Amino acid sequence: RQALFQYHFTLESRAPYSIIWYWKRLQRPCAIIYAMIMIMLATVVMDTSVLVSALIGARGPSREILKRCLRGKYRPLVSNALFFEYEDTCGREQILESCPLTRWEIRDLLDAFYAVCQWAPIHYLWRPNSKDEEDNFLIELALAGNASIIVTNNVRDFRSMELHFSGLRVLTPEQLLRMTVDKVK
Repeated sequence: RQALFQYHFTLESRAPYSIIWYWKRLQRPCAIIYAMIMIMLATVVMDTSVLVSALIGARGPSREILKRCLRGKYRPLVSNALFFEYEDTCGREQILESCPLTRWEIRDLLDAFYAVCQWAPIHYLWRPNSKDEEDNFLIELALAGNASIIVTNNVRDFRSMELHFSGLRVLTPEQLLRMTVDKVK
């Protein structure tokens, strides 16, 4: 066995280019391609209002945002606080009654959504003091996860913050879809 292994190893080393040579040559272009893909893949924080609108409405921009997250077009962020808010809100009787999906289909959809989410731990609380204090954790999640967009149906609550962050945009689902269509054109 050992002689066979040594023979095979010497044959590979005599090849014109070794595997290591190919790896070193491909490593840099792969890193550049990976960086380009990460730029094209927008990291978003999806507010609970958008998720509920996507569950209740059969069509619409919120549903399209959810579909794009599931297809990998957007990379959604989630934290412990947002996860528990999703679970609490989507399990309410009013939501279950107005949603065309059954409880188990909602559960499967949420599980699929969580599978594509990136979990971002929050280590620092910024407290931007938005109009709705319960929305502060969305901004903290966006900053902790390096997200560029918060998608919400309540844009007004985010405009009256005491702290403003230049790299962070708060958009409605319609605005986000319009922005991605404009980039394609």
